[in-house]
Amino acid sequence: MKQDLPSQTVIITGASAGVGEATAHHFARKGANLILVARNKRNLELLANQLKDYNHIMTVPMDVSNYNACLDLVERVASEFSHIDILINNAGNHKRGAVLDNSALDLAKMIDVNLKTPIVLSRLVLPYMKRKNSAIINVASLAGRTPVPGSAVYSATKFGLRAFTYSLANEIQSKNIKIAVVSPGPIDTSFIMSNIDDVSDITFSQKISTVDEVAGVILDLCVNKKIEQAIPRISGFLTNLTYLFPKLAVLLLPLLENKGKRMKEKLKLSKNK
Repeated sequence: MKQDLPSQTVIITGASAGVGEATAHHFARKGANLILVARNKRNLELLANQLKDYNHIMTVPMDVSNYNACLDLVERVASEFSHIDILINNAGNHKRGAVLDNSALDLAKMIDVNLKTPIVLSRLVLPYMKRKNSAIINVASLAGRTPVPGSAVYSATKFGLRAFTYSLANEIQSKNIKIAVVSPGPIDTSFIMSNIDDVSDITFSQKISTVDEVAGVILDLCVNKKIEQAIPRISGFLTNLTYLFPKLAVLLLPLLENKGKRMKEKLKLSKNK
């Protein structure tokens, strides 16, 4: 991102760790006012302390799947700043395993956090996005571009989030608000690395991105002309092919799973050293 963001008000969900935390650092360095949202109050306070020398930092510990909490969040931010410029829908939930191996409640929670909440928050903030360079950036996944074994509901929520992004961008194209989605593959965070045995082998057939790489793309999407950026790019190209040609996905699956399995074993060995 080439420009600074003085006086821009930015809400980041899932801000206490991983991509959300990295994104907060990037926006803070640009001079934005930050509203950091997550369930983990202690981690939010630690992050706010790290960023205290930049601009106004507000922490809001909450469950983003709670509608009333989302309503209170937006009203509180609008009251304090009078405008909301950027919303980063980053909070995510993933219960790995086959549908029958998960409870219906856990599956519903994934839908609430990954899909319902971004839709609700987008609707709530839009009336307050009255200034130039406003943006809503949704954090989806390559799993939303092509199905991932053992992640049926997660893939469905990310697929839905992409569809929502494209539809919303079309609805408000006459307004000065940028709508975009980033679709990362595996990221070097505890989201996958702390439960590596539960992560599907095919996930590790791709290059693992860093949180800073994803955060950089999020910032760029706020101002560039792209509606979506896949990370890594080659994986984005491959998911396009497998979506257009489903039989190709069937043919490639064993090869990618074998490659991912080998990479997973290497990662496990490196963690144990």
